[in-house]
Amino acid sequence: MFADAIERVAGFTRPVHTIIRTYGGKQIVPGSATLFFVNPNGVAITCKHVINLLANAEKINQFYVDFVSEKKRIPQDENFAARLQALEIKYNYTPDTIVQIKTTFVDCVDTMTGFTWHEHPNFDLAILQFHGFQKTLYSGAAHFLNDLSKLRQGDFLCRLGFPFPEFTNYVYHAAIDDIQWTHSGNPASPRFPTEGMVTRFLAEGNTMYGIELSTPGLKGQSGGPLFNQSGTIYGMQFSTKHLHLGFDQENKELSEEDKMNHPSFLHLGQCIHASIIKEFLAEKKIVFFEE
Repeated sequence: MFADAIERVAGFTRPVHTIIRTYGGKQIVPGSATLFFVNPNGVAITCKHVINLLANAEKINQFYVDFVSEKKRIPQDENFAARLQALEIKYNYTPDTIVQIKTTFVDCVDTMTGFTWHEHPNFDLAILQFHGFQKTLYSGAAHFLNDLSKLRQGDFLCRLGFPFPEFTNYVYHAAIDDIQWTHSGNPASPRFPTEGMVTRFLAEGNTMYGIELSTPGLKGQSGGPLFNQSGTIYGMQFSTKHLHLGFDQENKELSEEDKMNHPSFLHLGQCIHASIIKEFLAEKKIVFFEE
């Protein structure tokens, strides 16, 4: 049903790969997110929480550089352990504290001098603009549904993203205490589609901003497009909510992680509505397409 649409949408949908290291270990944790391009000019959209991760990465990495610089100045004597502990307290470092985050945009542009972004003031949506590239590495661009009144409860739609980070092109260099991308290993992760029925629409005040689906969005699909069997874009995946079904009711609070693993919860994907995306692109005077 969605085979041709997936081929079309895959041309302009790309993964964002992330590697993370905590203070207490040398093991690298890979992660992923998704973006998709709206025109041939290197402009994409993704979730605001994805952009926040990219923005915070620079601060976290610099904070660790400062920590390492101070650590090198501690004399290697009998007081080293106590002074190191004091430095760890100063930086609020525990074994689980994230100290390094590095990201890469896969097959987006040939090279770049940097990127800028616009965050939506109310919703989990952001526009990403690449700069300094010579050639784009994606094909086509999103075409948003022109007449959104055609979207109805019961419509069957598809999402595309990169929820399973299988890439291995990274390494931890113990000699320099750093994580880095490499030219060896597997640089790719498989694209992964998930289908769902439109169950309800999401509103805030008088603004209808989102689409709820009968199936969950997966971690790593955040920022991925929502589309019909023709590949026309209806929205963007941004989160999954967990609704209690009323079975096995327990009188206790559950964490979001517990809800995800509890059999009495229904997991529903949530997508930013295309109308919100188009309004935001138009506000920023960014070219986009409709059909």
